[in-house]
Amino acid sequence: MSAAVAVEKLRVVRGGVVALDELSLDVSSGTVTGLLGPSGSGKTTLMRALVGVQRVERGDVRVLGLPAGDARLRRRVAYTTQTPAVYPDLSVRENLTFFARVLGAQHASVDDAIAAVELGRFESRRVGRLSGGQRARVSLATALLGAPEVLVLDEPTVGLDPVLRRELWGLFHRLADDGATLLVSSHVMDEADRCDELVLLRDGRLLATGTPTELRARTGAVDLDDVFLRLIDETA
Repeated sequence: MSAAVAVEKLRVVRGGVVALDELSLDVSSGTVTGLLGPSGSGKTTLMRALVGVQRVERGDVRVLGLPAGDARLRRRVAYTTQTPAVYPDLSVRENLTFFARVLGAQHASVDDAIAAVELGRFESRRVGRLSGGQRARVSLATALLGAPEVLVLDEPTVGLDPVLRRELWGLFHRLADDGATLLVSSHVMDEADRCDELVLLRDGRLLATGTPTELRARTGAVDLDDVFLRLIDETA
């Protein structure tokens, strides 16, 4: 498969600390790729670099063949942060209608996005009155507007119950089956098995990439927490 995202020798320094150190990786088109690692491993910094909002010291970052942050990518790439970026004084539908107009997305995409994140019962409720998990789902819905080709999702399932997490991962794979590329970060290793490919980070460095099956075979471990620990030992 071709690479929807290509990163070469990326170095980012934040506050005098190296956040990403000569990082190189490719993300295949039409896949759900999990970006995993403990807090401080560089996951969010990498995602910010992919959408062009992170100052980099050196390296090359390309998305869909264009430099990250290129104006031509604005409608083709969607990004959700860990903190929901929606308006608390607007309802769910009003938020999505506003963002759809900004993106030039068809009105029907609002209905589709609300249905995808299962917020139909709450579409008229002000976002400020929703639970934290529901607000996260509104933020995810905004990312779905306009059918982006690449979705960069920073811990989209945090704080959600197991049933909804399962439903959202099913949605992610349906989007990938339709041709979208998803990069989904998490610090929960049990979500790794839901991914087609994995990118494991530690201390701003690339620890390993591969499918869950490939990484198990490489380390001889079954539990993915143990896989991660054995990969750390390999590089120690």
